[in-house]
Amino acid sequence: MKNTYSEKDRKFLKKLGENIRKCRMQKDISQEELAYQADLDRTYISGIERGERNISVITLKKITDVLKIEIHKILNGQNN
Repeated sequence: MKNTYSEKDRKFLKKLGENIRKCRMQKDISQEELAYQADLDRTYISGIERGERNISVITLKKITDVLKIEIHKILNGQNN
């Protein structure tokens, strides 16, 4: 059975993905490099950035560790 999310949930996932992408690009890191350093698949990173993945807290921590940013800043769109 496929999970269905509300419009609000989908908007949140899309915004989270956009925040991750912006931070990654500001730090001049490719999806491939982020995936490698976070021990994730590049296609998974792509899905996250498009808002298609509902990631776990551990996955978010792996990503923010590589990007050297606090989780709350990614959640709030503060990419510095």
